[in-house]
Amino acid sequence: MSELMRAAAFAEPGGPEVLKVMELPAPQAGPGQVRVRVRAAGVQPFDLSVRAGWLPGFLGEVPWPRIPGNEFAGVVDQVGVSGISVGDEVLGFTALFAYAEYVVVPAANVTAKPAGVPWEVAGGLTAGVQTAELAIDGLGLADGETLLVHAAAGSVGTAAVQIARRRGATVIGTAREANHDYLRALGAIPVVYGDGLADRVRSLAPSGIDAALDGAGGHALEVSMELVSNRGRIVTLVEHDKAAELGVRLVQGERSAERLGRYAALYAEGAFKFPVRRTYRLEEAADAHREIETGHGQGKVVITI
Repeated sequence: MSELMRAAAFAEPGGPEVLKVMELPAPQAGPGQVRVRVRAAGVQPFDLSVRAGWLPGFLGEVPWPRIPGNEFAGVVDQVGVSGISVGDEVLGFTALFAYAEYVVVPAANVTAKPAGVPWEVAGGLTAGVQTAELAIDGLGLADGETLLVHAAAGSVGTAAVQIARRRGATVIGTAREANHDYLRALGAIPVVYGDGLADRVRSLAPSGIDAALDGAGGHALEVSMELVSNRGRIVTLVEHDKAAELGVRLVQGERSAERLGRYAALYAEGAFKFPVRRTYRLEEAADAHREIETGHGQGKVVITI
């Protein structure tokens, strides 16, 4: 009899309600791979797109039912490679399959979890820090420049503000007024969304905006294009279908265990903040997706398993 595991999966695309806890065959580690007993898995907009039926082209055909989730933390329980042992505590990344008791990934996709990083933080860390650093690298942000970050209180925004500040940039972050003190604590200058946003930003940055990271889309992207003269220095995390037509950038580059480990270490040292907004049990995965769909809130949403 094959080994079974519990996973939050869906048998057809749709809204959050299609996510159900199912018993499915547990994956087995092969050569060069590790299997991780998952303790926490981050939730992000990418997962919502997968649930709605979209898949990145590099995955090819993925059988049904499908398990979302592309970031995780847990304990290694099978190894097919040297240098990693059963019982090691790790965090890592994948494309799918993390909303489950077990996930199998290449050994290169995991890094050691520092003792000072809680499971829920470790499980949700990769998407925020990897996306933010890849985006800022693509923008070529330099010391003394000014970066505009939309949706600055979210997980990617939280990471982007801190990364940009560490590089010597001034950061202006858009968010609801309730999140302004939070942004100030991260080192950003907060500004409220809505009509007149471009003028409010101009008043805060009389020398101009050098680059923009758009985590909101719509009006936020329009404001970015109005304020940043070089559209090649605008990255959108949202308007994927419009980016080429508008001449703005998407995030490019590969996630890496080295980058993930670097920010996990900074968090453990108290030099990097990454708050978790709320945790949900595996049985509540649909509710976690509903919360992400609101587009509001500080920090990360995480599923604990």
